[in-house]
Amino acid sequence: MNLKILLPFKVFADVQNVQQVVAETGNGQFGFLPQRLDCVAALVPGILSYETAQDGTKYIAIDKGILVKAGENITVSVRNAIGGSDLGKLHESVEKEFKELDENEKNVRSVMTKM
Repeated sequence: MNLKILLPFKVFADVQNVQQVVAETGNGQFGFLPQRLDCVAALVPGILSYETAQDGTKYIAIDKGILVKAGENITVSVRNAIGGSDLGKLHESVEKEFKELDENEKNVRSVMTKM
């Protein structure tokens, strides 16, 4: 399978020869294998994992978005994504990134209030 992860401003990942993908939806986690029927799934913030023969299992923290499986192609479109192979380091990166986002949101709100 081919996995493409899209952000609003760039292509985050374009991975060929993916053996499986596991993503989290509002109804739980779903696994996607090559023979799975085509579908669309609404994703919730969480961890998306994929496996290749060369690199093993990789983990990506994603924001909410949508996943489309069509034939051999899986396309994931999300607002934000952070990649990593170690879940502990990925957790730290996500915490840092979201703290920065919270600070930016606070600054924007204070500017909007002053206007």
